[in-house]
Amino acid sequence: GAAVAVAARRADRLEELAGRITAAGGTALPLALDVTDRDAVAAAAERVSANLGRPDLVFANAGVQLVSAIDELRTDDWQRQIDLNVSGVMNTIGAFVPHLVAAAADGGAADLVTTSSIAATRVLEKFSVYSGTKAYLSQLTRLLRVELGRKRVRVATVEPGMVDTELPDHVTDPDATKLMADLIAEIDVLRPADVAETVAFIASVPRHVNLTEVTILPTEQAI
Repeated sequence: GAAVAVAARRADRLEELAGRITAAGGTALPLALDVTDRDAVAAAAERVSANLGRPDLVFANAGVQLVSAIDELRTDDWQRQIDLNVSGVMNTIGAFVPHLVAAAADGGAADLVTTSSIAATRVLEKFSVYSGTKAYLSQLTRLLRVELGRKRVRVATVEPGMVDTELPDHVTDPDATKLMADLIAEIDVLRPADVAETVAFIASVPRHVNLTEVTILPTEQAI
């Protein structure tokens, strides 16, 4: 029953997703944007508010995974991950937190959810920069939960294990590529719907309950 705004870079996929939501009887607003563009994200937040009403659940899910040994000095890859995984999330938070605070002040539910990773706490060789960005998000969530919790805004992060998405497609390191390909081939990995259902559950519990850090793993994943 929620009205949903979906934002990403690829307009064609957004339109397809919005079409599926609408066909199922829902309401969807597709917004093609790059979350590393702070002004574009701020404009999107205002458009969401104008078209759908004040946002009360924000899921900051954008991210990229580029794996390499640190001495390969792939500085462009380092920066791309920092720009999207850290700055992109901060742009989203900056644009939408005022709306969440206002929603909570009016007595409604207000949830901010980010996507971290098990890489935030596990030692995975060659994942140094990616893991660092995810560790940032996990710690950020802990800090924001204290700060925004006083305003009755709930803050949570989801830390998934292996999910069958396009994320590994960006990985060019052969060792990391093999690791992820073997996992997908050998075990029943998570699907995007599993993560989405977890976010929905986080937002569905009573308002006085804040699930702060939720780790989701495929049952068979040992790494």
